[in-house]
Amino acid sequence: MDGHTDNYGEDSYNEALSLKRANVVADAWAIGGQIPRSNLTTQGLGKKYPIASNKTAQGRAENRRVAVVITTP
Repeated sequence: MDGHTDNYGEDSYNEALSLKRANVVADAWAIGGQIPRSNLTTQGLGKKYPIASNKTAQGRAENRRVAVVITTP
């Protein structure tokens, strides 16, 4: 699970925030989906990969997200 943020704030803050965001989603999946938490990996990517413009409130909201990336072992 890849956590993302908008472009406000320092890089270190956004990387930590995006990791927390990804961990919250992974924890919820582990509890609700009965998936072993050890099977879920997370990373905080901060503001590195926006999917929308950070010049508008809507764009910033779209950039605050968690992307679920499914891979095989």
